[in-house]
Order: sequence, then structure tokens, then C-alpha cells
Amino acid sequence: MALCWYLLSFLFHSLYAHNDFFTSIGQMTDLLYTEKDLVTSLKEYIRQEENRLEKVKEWAGKLDSLTITATQDPEGYLGHPVNAFKLMKRLNSEWADLESLVLKDTANGFISNLTLQRQFFPTDEDQTGAAKALLRLQDTYQLSAYTISNGDLPGVVHKSQMTVADCFELGKIAYTEADYYHTELWMAQALTQLDEGEESTIDKVTVMDYLSYAIYQQGELERALELTKRMLKLDPNHQRANGNLKYFEFQLEKQRKAESEKKEQEDKKKEKKELDKRDTVSYICAPQQRKILFRGLGSTVLKRATVHDPVTGKLTTAHYRVSKSAWLSGYEHSTIEKINQRIEDITGLEMDTAEELQVANYGVGGQYEPHFDFGRKDEPDAFKELGTGNRIATWLFYMSDVSAGGATVFTDVGAAVWPKKGTAVFWYNLFASGEGDYSTRHAACPVLVGNKWVSNKWIHERGQEFRRPCDISENK
Repeated sequence: MALCWYLLSFLFHSLYAHNDFFTSIGQMTDLLYTEKDLVTSLKEYIRQEENRLEKVKEWAGKLDSLTITATQDPEGYLGHPVNAFKLMKRLNSEWADLESLVLKDTANGFISNLTLQRQFFPTDEDQTGAAKALLRLQDTYQLSAYTISNGDLPGVVHKSQMTVADCFELGKIAYTEADYYHTELWMAQALTQLDEGEESTIDKVTVMDYLSYAIYQQGELERALELTKRMLKLDPNHQRANGNLKYFEFQLEKQRKAESEKKEQEDKKKEKKELDKRDTVSYICAPQQRKILFRGLGSTVLKRATVHDPVTGKLTTAHYRVSKSAWLSGYEHSTIEKINQRIEDITGLEMDTAEELQVANYGVGGQYEPHFDFGRKDEPDAFKELGTGNRIATWLFYMSDVSAGGATVFTDVGAAVWPKKGTAVFWYNLFASGEGDYSTRHAACPVLVGNKWVSNKWIHERGQEFRRPCDISENK
């Protein structure tokens, strides 16, 4: 069995596609080695021109120790969502700043190496995706900005703290999405760290400029005014702050005079309280019942996981499914065939008409929101191209332990299965009558800390006629 795990892991890790890095922790490990190689090249450049590039030498010293630690346990290191976010931020933004600094000598080996490697770097989409994943984890598990910034997450091995610049970047990404709730949380955290004496290239006035606007957008004029006055003490000539000061004072005066506007202010406060709850997902991630049903195996070519679009009938990526997946056939390796046979032996169902083994690796805050595995009545063509009928059952392998989060939850029955390496869960999607069992609606909760690998086997109706005979009763 240990050999099966090894062979599957080898197949899985040797077939990576280089896009959407943030959706797969497994693929992001390559970036750590890329960054480590760049640091080595950078140090050689410093050796040759140390006097001229003192700032670059400081940069290399910081990243050298970080990459050594990270590459000792890449998946464990990237299992911490802050580390994953900071990796995206470094490679997408900060290395570009460094390139500009040393671009004076284009013949230098370091510049050549960096320019060559940049084509494989994460994009703005990756950095934004990693940031949004942190915000999603914050809401789902009701974590404060302080807790995340300080690295105090459950089950972490590689604790990582966020700098003022990191907090500011998260707040700014939320700001560009008009998400003023998270803008406030992270700009406030950045300001707190500045007030506590942390040195940063980001100054207090810049942070307060974003923070005051985010607070104003949430209807808290008095707080926005108070913060604007604090800004002007630091920078009396700040043009926007002076304009906002007059505007905020005018608006507050109008509120005091008009009772109807006072009621409107109370409504805004009520809306703010509703915003503060932000727990629409957490109720499905904390069920009362825990079920671990079967033991299993598992591991796979990684591409961004897709979902079936009920409108177009085509497969497409979706924000609510953050993972990468691949399909392995029994023809590719005898190990896959053995796994298929093991599932058939346990379930008693025919595997010849089942879909190929799908393996998935969840990325930063990886999740899959509530869904059904079977095609419903309003989706008559869901699996038409397969010609094997509907998905009668699902077998799900857990191929890794997850330090925190990542449970599979069945929302209608209040049950959860927590990932444990070498175990599996099985359920029927259809009643014996062929009707869909809507109690099988399930979701994959966001991975808070760790690296989640799973594999699925979706079993179809065709070939099961004598193995699971039909029943005329609708719900049997």
C-alpha cells in the first residue's frame, strides 16, 4: 500500500501546469525553489558589486534565510495561508522592484536569470487570488486581522507574521473590490502596527487615507471625521483630507438637524452590525455530527478545477471552487487499476462505467461551495456525453492530513468528515428508484492551515442494473 501512495504521488507531481498558482499548494512549491535559485544568483551578483548594491545585499539576506526554511518543508510552509500570500506578493510585486534597481547592468548574470525566470512568475491574478483567500478564511473561521497578522493559526509549524506592507496590501486589494469592510480591518491593523513602532515604507497618512474612506463608506461619519483630523495633525497640507474634513462636518450637521437623516444613520449602523457577522459560511463548517465512513488510498496532471455551467452546458472555472485537479486512467498505471478494483470490491458496484479517478489539490483557502454530485431534473444533459447515466454514487479519498479546516460537510444532515490521510468516504447520490437524494448536498470547507489532497471516483448508473436493482418507491 505504501508503494501505491508513492507511485500516485510521483504521477501527480510530475504533470503540473503553470497557471493559477494560488489554486494549488502542490504547484506553489516549485515557486519556492525558483525563488531560492534567484536568491543564489542574487548573492553572486552582490559578491561582484557589493559596494554599489548595498540595498540589494540586504534584500538577499532576508530572503536567503526564508527560502532555506521554506524549502525544507515546502508544502508545510505553504500550508500557512500568510506564507502563500507573501510568496505571491514577493514574486509578483517585490522582485519587480528589485529588477528596476539593478537594471543598470543588463549584461549581469543575475539580471539575465531574473528576466528568464519572470515568465514563470505568478501574475496579479495569483497575488489577488491569494489575498482573497486570506479574506475568505478570515470570514469563514471568524479570525481577527490581528490573529492572522500575528500568525496565530491552529496547527501551524511555520509561523509567519505579516508586516505593515502586507496588511496594507490586503486592505488595498479589498479596496479595489469595493470591499470596505475588509479594507477597514486591514488598514486598521496596518495602522496599529505602525503605532506600535514597526518600521515601514508605508506611512501613517497613506494608511489613514484609505481607512477614513472605508469607514465613511460604511456610514460612520464621526469616526471618519476623527481619523481625518488625526491625518491633518500629521500632514496639515494634505489636500484630500482638508476637503474631506469640510465635507464630513457638513454632513454631520445635516444629520443633527434632520430627524429623518438621524433614522438613516441608525439604519446604517444596523447594516454595519450585519456586516460584522460575516459568518454565512461558518454554519456549515461547524456541524454537530462527525462521520468517518471508510478507509482508503490515493494521488495526479493539475489544471484549474472546473464546474458544469447549467446555462451553457460547458465546463468553466468558478470562484467558489478553488483547487486544481487532474484525471488518471487505469491504463496509465497499474496502481490506478488496483485502486479502481479496491473500490469495486468494497462497494459492489461496476467500475467500467465510472469516471476516471480525479485527484485534486486545494490552494490557498481552497474550498468548494455547497453542491450536488448528481445531475438534477433541470439538468437533463449533465452527463449525456458520457452515455453512462447519472452519478449513482461518490467515493472520496483523503490523501493528506490537514492541520486546520478543510472538512467535507453535508449541509442538510449536519454531518462532517475531517480529512485524515488514508481514509475515504462513500455515499449514494441517487435512491434505488433513480431519484436524486437531495440530502447529499455537500461542500469542502476552506483549508485554513495545511495542504489538502483528495481523489474522487464518480460511479454511474449504467452497469449497476443487477448490482443495485431499481426500486419503484421514489425515496428508497
